[in-house]
Amino acid sequence: MNHELQQFKANFFKALAHPMRIRILEVLSEGDRTVNELQSILGSEGSGVSQQLAVLRAKNVVYGTKSGTSVVYSLRDPLIKDLLKVAKQIFDNHLVDAISLLETMRKE
Repeated sequence: MNHELQQFKANFFKALAHPMRIRILEVLSEGDRTVNELQSILGSEGSGVSQQLAVLRAKNVVYGTKSGTSVVYSLRDPLIKDLLKVAKQIFDNHLVDAISLLETMRKE
């Protein structure tokens, strides 16, 4: 079972390993969106958003629901919002450490 869990985690983090996919998840954390809405919010034209959504769908991170002629995308698990918050907190902690190091170096 441990091996399966480790493989799941590795595949899950691979799905997140692209800046546009992270941004898509951040936007979907605020609410469900269509591809056109995502493209508009992200300032991305063409197939880029669709390609990244395909990766996220294949890894079961998001899902789409048909609504008329559009597909509305949603987070598969609301805990992804928490994961993104924790990642930002870790980034902030690293930033604080880097700033402290720079301040120490300036004093020397």
